[in-house]
Amino acid sequence: MNFQIRPMRLEDVGQVTAIDRASFSLPWPERSFRFELTDNPAARCWVAESDGKIIGSLVLWLVVDEAHIATFATHPDHRQQGIGRALIIHALNAAAAQGATSAYLEVRASNAVAQELYRRLGFVETARRPRYYKDDGEDAVLMRLPQLADIEVYSEGPGA
Repeated sequence: MNFQIRPMRLEDVGQVTAIDRASFSLPWPERSFRFELTDNPAARCWVAESDGKIIGSLVLWLVVDEAHIATFATHPDHRQQGIGRALIIHALNAAAAQGATSAYLEVRASNAVAQELYRRLGFVETARRPRYYKDDGEDAVLMRLPQLADIEVYSEGPGA
């Protein structure tokens, strides 16, 4: 599949919100994506686009030298095609170019597919937040990529 990764624009927010709703039991509201785009100087917002349609999105916060993946989703019809992986690599490489040296995220304990993707990119589990998710009390797994420069190494590694 052909797709491009580019900065998110306000006109993308409707499609991005729809993907978030289809992906999460606690999706971000549209106003949150708008806030990230217009009012959060730490936010770096990206989309994957194919044939004029948004098929994935990622919001990353850059705080001093840390990149934190705040939310990330691929449209259900386009999963397991490398789109999400490409979005993460693109966003983290951009963050590294702006001075980030490590990256963080949290993921539901039950989301084995996402955790495996993160591990293949070099993230390691560092802790758990018990009962983090409000809808069902599920734990969050905290993951860290200690050396952001490694993202390029891991992006070409096994399972790539």
